Amino acid sequence: MSVDVSIIVLNYNTCRLTMDCLRSVYDSESNFVYEIILIDNNSRDDSVERISREFPGVMLIANSENVGYARANNQGMEVASGRYVLLLNSDTVVRKDTLQIMISFMDSRPDLGASGCKVILPDGSLDKACKRGFPTPSASFYYAFGFSKLFPDRPRFNGYQLGYLDPDQDYPVDCLVGAFMLLRRETIDQVGGLDEDFFMYGEDLDWCFRIKEAGWGIYYYPQTSIVHLKGGSARRRPFKIVYEFHRAMILFHRKHYSKRYNSMINGAVYTGVGVKFVLSLVRNALIRPRIALSPAQTLTSTAEAGPRTESNAEVRL
Repeated sequence: MSVDVSIIVLNYNTCRLTMDCLRSVYDSESNFVYEIILIDNNSRDDSVERISREFPGVMLIANSENVGYARANNQGMEVASGRYVLLLNSDTVVRKDTLQIMISFMDSRPDLGASGCKVILPDGSLDKACKRGFPTPSASFYYAFGFSKLFPDRPRFNGYQLGYLDPDQDYPVDCLVGAFMLLRRETIDQVGGLDEDFFMYGEDLDWCFRIKEAGWGIYYYPQTSIVHLKGGSARRRPFKIVYEFHRAMILFHRKHYSKRYNSMINGAVYTGVGVKFVLSLVRNALIRPRIALSPAQTLTSTAEAGPRTESNAEVRL
């Protein structure tokens, strides 16, 4: 039987979250055939043993080292047999109808290279990363320095997070989020996999940029949704996570925009990222550690979604 969609999940020390994610996939109500490929990035917990035992149908690749988010997902794509590939974060929970709705939608739109559904945070708010514009120098500036929050309904100041667009309507966008990204196999064959120069951030933006450059459409389709158990904003983050986040900004700009702008603008971009990096380190150092909640507690707490033991950054490492 041919496979309709290959679902790729990356695990790194997030055994409980990953198993909840897998259970939600297996609970799906769909007439499409799927396979699940799980890549473990050398977890220090008992993920490999427990997942192998509880989900024998999952194709599991256990790396002997942490190869990063992009490379690990590329490993999954190399063995995937589906006509679609779904990148799915281990800290997500899909609805019963998500696979059916999204694959049916892609089948109806052969012009699309990728699509994404609505992504909801545990407190019920929108994960704004699920529909984005490209981070041009101006869009990045307005976002990084708070203008997008000051003028949420102004397209000029919201070119990155597209806050002026109704999240309950569907429309073409520039970028989706790697937590849920459904891609056509022909598109991957044409543009290639994720750029492994990006270790854990920015690779989804880069991929979408290349997909659109190749002439494929990218679409936000909120007729279904998933829950994304993201790390709390008040959680202290390791230096490597803060560093990789800002390094990805530099890498993306250098790869896609540096030749389009003069040295003054490029210098301003790099300086701005540097300033933001320093401010992030200072802010991170001032955060007091908080008691972590379990994933189940996080899901049930809608008014005050506390931080978890496994942060979103760790999911992507």
